[in-house]
Amino acid sequence: MIKISIIIPAFNEQETIIRLLERVYEQKIESVELQVIVIDDGSSDKTVDFLNSRPELYSKLIIQAKNGGKGAAVKAGLSHADGDYILFQDADLEYDPADYIKLIEPALRFDADVVMGSRMVGSPITRVCYFWHKLGNWLITFIFNLLNNTAFSDVYSCYLLYRRSLVDSAKLTANGWDQHVEILTKSVRAGTRFYEVPISYYGRTYEEGKKIRAHHIISVFWTMFIKRFNG
Repeated sequence: MIKISIIIPAFNEQETIIRLLERVYEQKIESVELQVIVIDDGSSDKTVDFLNSRPELYSKLIIQAKNGGKGAAVKAGLSHADGDYILFQDADLEYDPADYIKLIEPALRFDADVVMGSRMVGSPITRVCYFWHKLGNWLITFIFNLLNNTAFSDVYSCYLLYRRSLVDSAKLTANGWDQHVEILTKSVRAGTRFYEVPISYYGRTYEEGKKIRAHHIISVFWTMFIKRFNG
């Protein structure tokens, strides 16, 4: 039996949070225990009300008094995680929890240290959205692989599963979108067995609530270089 801590940061996700958690709750994987940790990051809509109405859908609910950004929410969740592995899940419906079995299989079969869910290789279903997002993701992935001598195809997929012992969450410094690459860099530096698996992707448009913007790439590149050489 292995335990997976699923970290779900949420900010104004009243339209999707319960449907997402219901899908997570449906995942029953042999020899795997799921610890579901939801962090409300100062939502101003009814996200917290909806979460309080369905406590059976999660293991732990953390409510941030004010919005501190996705990275701050993730760190709050990690401080309560005690699983063998960490898996990130966005609160929208861009990523399907039905893919958990694919992500967890390399951990069960091959004792993987890191498993990335890739939207770029063999993805069963991918919604086509923005050209510049795909170009930016390709550039980030290319530079990450160059710096770390890896061969990932999609380093900024939400679905990152890593062995919890590889990263000391108390020492994470990034609080924004760049935190993802900080965690991945530390995981790759400390681990040896890396895998990726194809996943489906149902991306949102900006009108539908997508939050990441072009300027976020600047902090991602900065963190990627700093953490690679100054850990």
